[in-house]
Amino acid sequence: MGRQARMRARARRDAARRDAGMTTSEYAVGTIAAAGFAAVLYKIVTSGTVSGALESMIGKALDAPF
Repeated sequence: MGRQARMRARARRDAARRDAGMTTSEYAVGTIAAAGFAAVLYKIVTSGTVSGALESMIGKALDAPF
């Protein structure tokens, strides 16, 4: 194996190592964003107005004639 081939192989390995952490940090940011969205959605759904509307819709759906 020539010197240039070893240098190219090393450059590819080094590039792969630099990119390895990117996916982990992207997953972390995505997870934090999803958790934040879930918290906001939970607050909205458990509010009195939305909760009452959901109960009303479910009640109407269950009382509907088949």
